[in-house]
Amino acid sequence: MTLPRRNRIDLHCHTARSDGVLEPAGLLAAMREWGIALAAITDHDTLDGFREVRPRVAPGTFPRLLPGVEINSIAHDIPGLWEGELHILGYGMDPDDAAFEAALATQRRLRGERAGMIVERLRALGMPVDEELPAAMGPGVSSPGRPHIARALVAAGHAESVDDAMRRILARGAPGYVPRQGLGPREAIDAIRAAGGIASLAHFREAAERAEVVRLLQDWGLGGLEAYYVSFDDAARAAVAAVAVASGLLATGGSDFHGDTWTYAEAQAACHVPDTAGEALLVALGQSPLGG
Repeated sequence: MTLPRRNRIDLHCHTARSDGVLEPAGLLAAMREWGIALAAITDHDTLDGFREVRPRVAPGTFPRLLPGVEINSIAHDIPGLWEGELHILGYGMDPDDAAFEAALATQRRLRGERAGMIVERLRALGMPVDEELPAAMGPGVSSPGRPHIARALVAAGHAESVDDAMRRILARGAPGYVPRQGLGPREAIDAIRAAGGIASLAHFREAAERAEVVRLLQDWGLGGLEAYYVSFDDAARAAVAAVAVASGLLATGGSDFHGDTWTYAEAQAACHVPDTAGEALLVALGQSPLGG
């Protein structure tokens, strides 16, 4: 696949405050080195990474940062979904909104409880990770998740890679899986919108085939659809973008960078989000265009 130009927009990436590898300042430095113009740090259930780097970005400088979040919502009443979840991205929320922060705090508490149950299950399965987990989590994590446990499984010699651990041990139906608790998709969308943000459905490759899911979420206030996702091939990108256009949804996109398998530069080299997608999101949020 030939990418049309060097990517400048990344609306989906993670820091060590959730399940990414880089500290927020390290991710910001990598963005600057690459030349990102507009970014949203979308850590799972926390705005801590964005809050840390916000003072480091002076007005009028790049990258321009949007408050972002990714909420893994529980959608068991919608059949045929991977792990019974829909991932909802939020953009432009007021980072000082107390109600939104309370909702995220509950999500983080439930994440921590789930992680503890997974660790107990792994211990019973003869795959303990108690000694390796502190290093895998790191000192500043706000929102623990399965990737931390996957890294500990690798360090303990129970898996060959994070992908192997996730697929063979921690995925739904695998021996170490524990169901998620927390917000449903409608609740996640409501929380994002109540804090002044726009909600976008993340990496839903099935958008064209599952149009009824997109319509339902749109009825609940969904404003965007992630069409320019890093692992989508040309056909998937075109199909999801067409659904976004036909539905009147913003077409968002990003690298979903975590750092386990490639550097930030490598992730951006494999990703292309049109500048127009970033500009459209800014307009929808009532913000000034990028320029330059």
